[in-house]
Amino acid sequence: MSLRSYLQTLDQRGELIHITAPISKTYEIAGVLKQLEPRPVLFENVKESPFRVAGNLFCSKAAFADYFGISVAQIIPTLSNAIQHPISPTPHPLSPDPAPCQEVVTHSPNLDLLPILRHCALDGGNFISSGVFVAHHPVHGQNVDFHRAMQFSPTEMAVRVVKGRHFDAFLQDLGAVDVAVCIGVPPNVLAAAATSVALGVNELEIANALVKTCCGTSLQVVRARTVDVLIPAEAEFVIEGTVYRDRRHAEGPFVDLTETYDVIRDEPVFVVKAITHRRDAVWHALLPGALEHKLLMGMPREPTIFRKVNEVVRCLDVNVNPGGCSWLHAIVQIDKQAEDDGKKAIAAAFAGHTSCKHVFVVDKDIDIYNPLEVEWAMATRFQGDTDLIVKDREPGSSLDPSSEPGTHLTTKVGFDLTKPLETKGKTFEKAAFPEVDLSQFLNTKDTKDDTK
Repeated sequence: MSLRSYLQTLDQRGELIHITAPISKTYEIAGVLKQLEPRPVLFENVKESPFRVAGNLFCSKAAFADYFGISVAQIIPTLSNAIQHPISPTPHPLSPDPAPCQEVVTHSPNLDLLPILRHCALDGGNFISSGVFVAHHPVHGQNVDFHRAMQFSPTEMAVRVVKGRHFDAFLQDLGAVDVAVCIGVPPNVLAAAATSVALGVNELEIANALVKTCCGTSLQVVRARTVDVLIPAEAEFVIEGTVYRDRRHAEGPFVDLTETYDVIRDEPVFVVKAITHRRDAVWHALLPGALEHKLLMGMPREPTIFRKVNEVVRCLDVNVNPGGCSWLHAIVQIDKQAEDDGKKAIAAAFAGHTSCKHVFVVDKDIDIYNPLEVEWAMATRFQGDTDLIVKDREPGSSLDPSSEPGTHLTTKVGFDLTKPLETKGKTFEKAAFPEVDLSQFLNTKDTKDDTK
């Protein structure tokens, strides 16, 4: 199922909000998306562009799971399986019609015609935040990942390239890297692009494994028009060009996962050569720092944490939760078998996601998606002198504004919120109230009124 097929499904269910009034890509679309979050929205009349804009599409794990027809509990096993067993995508048949993403091909590109949003008042420019970059290296093959890009001319953008990532390695090695930036791709591609896998793994194979396992279909790919990479054939937009290591331009400020402004940096310049798109293309607006951004960044880290923790104790579930910016916190649920299992899980979780700052480990009776239950576990099962793990300062996330400037050194802390196996007569379980049939005691009108 393509992104637009999912939009049609949401529309048929009555879940898609249509905005038909004229609206600007400068601040207004972002403001509406934030106020309507998490409800999906389609903007049909963008003042500065002929293209429609959609946002708030995958703001929760439930929405992500719904796309694949799985339960929330199946997300981590499904992602883990796709990462461990990638499947090569299927070539798109180019005859008699072109691939959907290449129905319109423009060799004289003008980024001003695209609905590239300016989100917040202090933004350094209009930003592409949902762009999946596809690049190729002659030795390592194809790489797919996320990079934000700030427009500063009709054909140029500054691309935020994080040091040490695979695309940075390509750029440092080659000096200039041809890329195809895909916007409006389905969540299997979005999730795969956000995974952390070994150099040389083509993330589109992970994306194909996801959709093939869950939906029985294949991800079709086609060669880009001006650069030598394979791209999702059903993408809404593809922006093709070259990123230059030694051509630099100021990038930022930009609102990141923490909902705070990232700093201004000199970043590599992306020169656009061509733009291809569907005839009636829909732009995917990924609101920075909002729930959809958090989900697509944090959720792909959960299988890695899950796998690491399972190497030392029995892990049941992981939640890289929005309250922790979907990056700096991890809540880990285990089936505790030994007294030190909680502390083992803490160490393994930090190994599974090195940007994590705080890890909370809970028992199997705690709902890790309910912050009240996690806080209750801290209130009733935690003692600071025995259950708190404070690590020596080490490199953390550049996204954390409280980390040390430049080095990003941070203090990482683990909280063992599991109950002791030997309770010594104390009770650590929540009392269960009786289950009753309310219909025996309330009439229908009362029940409806009380649940509004």
